[in-house]
Amino acid sequence: MASIVATQIKKGQCIKYEGETGIVLNLDHRTPGKGNALIAATIRSFQSGKTKTIRFASSDKVDIVETDRQKLEFSYEDPTGFHFMDMNTYETITLTPELIGDNKDYLAEGMTAEILFIEGNAVTVDVPAVVELTVTESSESIKGDTANNPTKPATLETGKVVQVPLFVKQGDKLKINTADGSYSGRAN
Repeated sequence: MASIVATQIKKGQCIKYEGETGIVLNLDHRTPGKGNALIAATIRSFQSGKTKTIRFASSDKVDIVETDRQKLEFSYEDPTGFHFMDMNTYETITLTPELIGDNKDYLAEGMTAEILFIEGNAVTVDVPAVVELTVTESSESIKGDTANNPTKPATLETGKVVQVPLFVKQGDKLKINTADGSYSGRAN
């Protein structure tokens, strides 16, 4: 584990602080009228999942945690968890539903996700910003119901229900924004 001066911390780095390990989400360098400069780092803890702001003096030493980001292909889900495969080595790993969280709504077979490993343990799973999913169930639109950009619910292959325009039908492949779960358009 390497140590750096607090002024060298970068957004996205994983650090050890107050006995916890976390990822730096945001940095703010502050120089008060008198005294030394401060670095306010917003950090999300991997242990608790909570986010808090930690202040470091510019001369403080910070321990950087070695990380490994891997792009793995989602294979399937079963009662033991979510199974991913490394396409280079064909090794599979199983991740818990707690670690996957809300990303379960966007994972379809064959999709690639980026997984962050710290000291050999998976800590976060990131799905693409926009994913393509197939509609498995959608009601028929009502003729003449076109006022004010109407929408209807549609169930996707992952079980997620999203609001879509009236022209969307069962079997359509849609682009879904993973940040808010909204419809982004039809997939080609």
